[in-house]
Parts: sequence; C-alpha cells; structure tokens
Amino acid sequence: MFGLRRRRRKRLRATPLPEAWWRIIDRRVPLIRRMSQADRTELGGIVQVLLDEKRFEGCGGLQITDEVRLTIAAHGALLLLHRPTDYYPSLKTILVYPHAYLAPDLRRQPDGSVIDGPEPRLGESWFRGAIVLSWDDVLRGAIRRDDGHNVALHEFVHQLDGESGAMEGTPILPSRARYRDWARVLGSEYRELTERVHRGHASLLDAYGAADPAEFFAVATEAFFERATDMKRRYPQLYAELARFYGQDPAGQR
Repeated sequence: MFGLRRRRRKRLRATPLPEAWWRIIDRRVPLIRRMSQADRTELGGIVQVLLDEKRFEGCGGLQITDEVRLTIAAHGALLLLHRPTDYYPSLKTILVYPHAYLAPDLRRQPDGSVIDGPEPRLGESWFRGAIVLSWDDVLRGAIRRDDGHNVALHEFVHQLDGESGAMEGTPILPSRARYRDWARVLGSEYRELTERVHRGHASLLDAYGAADPAEFFAVATEAFFERATDMKRRYPQLYAELARFYGQDPAGQR
C-alpha cells in the first residue's frame, strides 16, 4: 500500500501543471510569481499531490472550482517546498465557505464570565481531519501580499504544527538541537510579543500571535512569507529559524 502511494506521488510530482492552472495560481497567489523556475516546478508537483489526496467541499452555497482548489492548494504547497513531507497526513477535507462563517465558541471575559455563542470566523484548522476557510478571506489575504495576513497559510501552519501530536507551536524537527533552538528563539519572541500587546504597543507581528504559542507560530509564518524583508530586519533570529525550517529565504526573492 505504502509503495503504491509513493509511486503515485512520484508520478504526480513529475506531472507538470497545465498552463491554464498556472495562470490561475499566478493571478490569485502573487507570492508565487517571484519564485525561481525550479521552485515553481517543485511547487507545481506538490500541488498535484494535494489536489489528488485532499477533498474540497463547498459550504454555504459555494461551488468548488479549479480556481478555489488551486488557490488553496498552492498555499499549502508553499509551506512544503524544499522539505521532507507527508503532505499533511491528518488533513482529509478542506471546507470552504463563500464568506466569514459562524462557529460555536466559548469566550472567557476579563471579569471571569464566559460568553457561549456563535463567533464569526475566517478559518480554522481541526487537529484531525479538516481545514475550514472563508473564500473571500483567502482571496483577500493572498492578493494583499505585503500586509502579513494570510488565512490560508495560517491554517495550513496549524496542520504542520499538529503533526507533532499537538498544536502547541512546535512542529516536527530533525534533532534535539533544533528543538532547543526553536524553543529559545520562538519562546523569546512570543514573550516579547505578549508583553508588547499587553502594553498596547504596535508590532510587525499580528497581536493574535500573543494568544498562545500555536498562534504565534502561524502568525510568524504569515509575516515570514508576506513581510519577509521587514521581518528579517526587525526579527533576524526569528526569521533565520523559520528560514531553516521552511528551507526558503523569501526576503532574497524581492
């Protein structure tokens, strides 16, 4: 079974994307336009695998089209470029709403009270099985490529994070030394962001990253790809750690 899957993936990765599909990706995911041809070829192969193995379902009346599938899959592929991967092994289904959607939520208030009710969401990543996305916000996050906000990247990062067994801000790393470096750098920057948010100070990183280490990892990745030059200057150690993890240097592509 595993041998068959490996052979199928190898064949898919060697199958070029049709030019019509590349036109969709280049129009909808500007981050990918500036890649080298070698990286684009590799990314196209990963897209082929994701399209083959993940099920896309429209919700709230949204029709799943090639544009929807390719735009979302290209974001997922970007995070797997240059890395050993099992293609988000726990992810089976990508649910796509046309707009922000309502989801049940429990919210604890500063006074200790709890509000139980629906909350509007742009996306979420379930520990086992699914990503949920608002199509409007996927497009908005992709087209505004320098604002540091990209909901598709954010939710795929949570899937990478969860491969370690829990979504806690630490993905699978190749050695104990890398885990130590990751904890030192991301832990320090997470604490700094939390302090800045509590003091009401602005930050290059979205304040949502102060919620917990998992959200910090996702928010930092958004900035890494979308505000690479600024991040490399403001957070050089964080940038270097993410560059090692992703095997990419987006600041060098600008």
